[in-house]
Amino acid sequence: MKAYIPNFITLLNLFSGCIAVIYALEGNMKLTALFVCLGIFFDFFDGFFARKLKVQSELGLQLDSLADMVTSGLVPGLVLFHLLGLVTQPSWDSESILPYFGLLVTLASAYRLAKFNISDNQSDSFIGLPTPANTLWIIALPLILEYQNSEMAEVIILNPWFLIAITIMSCYLLNAPIKLLALKFKNWSFQDNMYRYILVISSLIILIIFHFSGIPLVIISYVTLSLVSKK
Repeated sequence: MKAYIPNFITLLNLFSGCIAVIYALEGNMKLTALFVCLGIFFDFFDGFFARKLKVQSELGLQLDSLADMVTSGLVPGLVLFHLLGLVTQPSWDSESILPYFGLLVTLASAYRLAKFNISDNQSDSFIGLPTPANTLWIIALPLILEYQNSEMAEVIILNPWFLIAITIMSCYLLNAPIKLLALKFKNWSFQDNMYRYILVISSLIILIIFHFSGIPLVIISYVTLSLVSKK
């Protein structure tokens, strides 16, 4: 029976992602973000329980990537589609293709997840930015617009060139040949998990100070700490 627990949690991730897709298509970015975060929460704990219960399996690996493809692959593409649609709204016509550019992130996510599934050297670290981390910094953009009440942030985020740059950068980082920390705590030792603890603590501080604007800073800190730890 315990073998089914991680897979059930993975299916909760997929269920959350499906709901997030529905809200993203409706343009409700607040509820989209809520269910994305819920899905990423389940995504973290399915692997945690699989390791703790010693029930890791090939089925679980494939199911996890399929769930991630929805929650952390399709949804960020739809969020960028929505934002790019906002910046083209004044001159919108049926032939405008700019919003579809955001779906490149979905394609890059699929490629990254497929590579992960056939890789045998990503147990202690990731090669390229994990799809949940990439999703968090994309979903942060509409949340900043909604809650930060900053004219400067609005001007930056609703600039089509900024959104195009974010899309290209995301596609690159997802498949970049760089090793990044995997947040997998095999024990609670500070010495064995020093950089993981630093990342968790610094992320909490950044989010408390900067709120949603801090999410991109957390991702930058994650990449920086990963590079430092490998040295």
